[in-house]
Amino acid sequence: MKKAIGAVRADSLLSVVTEIWRGAAAFAHGWTGGAPVRLFVSCLAAAGFAVVALGVSPASAAETETVELPLNDLTLTGDLVRPDNIDMSQPVVLLVHGTFAHKNVELIEALQSALAEREVASLAVTLSLGQNRREGMWDCNQPSTHRHEDAVAEISAWVDWLGTEGYQGIVPLGHSRGGAQVALWLARAGERADIPAAVLLAPMTEDEGTAAARYEQRFGAKLADVLAEATAAKPDEMLEVPGLVYCSETKATAQSMLSYHAENPERDTPTLLTQGVSMPVLVISASEDEVVTDLPERLAPIVDGAKIRLETVEGADHLFLDFFAEDAADLVAEHIAALP
Repeated sequence: MKKAIGAVRADSLLSVVTEIWRGAAAFAHGWTGGAPVRLFVSCLAAAGFAVVALGVSPASAAETETVELPLNDLTLTGDLVRPDNIDMSQPVVLLVHGTFAHKNVELIEALQSALAEREVASLAVTLSLGQNRREGMWDCNQPSTHRHEDAVAEISAWVDWLGTEGYQGIVPLGHSRGGAQVALWLARAGERADIPAAVLLAPMTEDEGTAAARYEQRFGAKLADVLAEATAAKPDEMLEVPGLVYCSETKATAQSMLSYHAENPERDTPTLLTQGVSMPVLVISASEDEVVTDLPERLAPIVDGAKIRLETVEGADHLFLDFFAEDAADLVAEHIAALP
């Protein structure tokens, strides 16, 4: 299914809208209150109205295609946004969302739009978590049979699909847990000619020293006891557990519980980046991140400015909402433009 963004050509009005949009963005970064902000809001509202009326993105016309991909007994879904005036020789970004999220969360949609404005194609995918054509956030009332590492096979499937579509360079980009899952995929995939670079946006770290205390504080149960029960059970045995990731009083298979909560360096991004990742990796942190708080400190020993580069978006929190997604998109586009 294809949806044209920019099918209506009204170049003069689009130009005005673009200037309003860009000017308003610059204005927001420089002013914090009073009449200037009211003017900014008015300009932004006018730009948004014109964009809706035209059916265009503010800086670049692009086509969005909803993609379905069969994998085993499931159908995976994704949204491919391809700006005009680019060809298959230019890298495409493969966007992987965070914990139990999906391709239509605000950050992922904002990144796709911002990348299109910078003439970068992107494919945003929804990890299935074992569900056919999964939509929306994960429902904690459902039993969990999925595992953290299941993302590897799905990322591989999407990389292969993009290759069959003719894209010669694929840049995986993961946010939060999706960043750790992309790092895991990179570590397992090794060097590949079709993966010239990668981007990790506030990727997850794993602090085994505090995991048990955090679990008990959140769910009121000792993690060691829950893991002992899961270890003694059969992998596909369904258990009632005090908590799984952020789901309280839920059901999960033993292997799902162990995958998300047993000690495992394959959930820790800094560790994974030392395990055979050969392409240039841009890691983007948020200065006000209250979810992944130790990322710069953990990465410091391996950041070299070439293979592993760390950039910080000042003022952003873990979700990079509003104009901080634009800042992140700038860094991604620059990272891609610097590729040989």
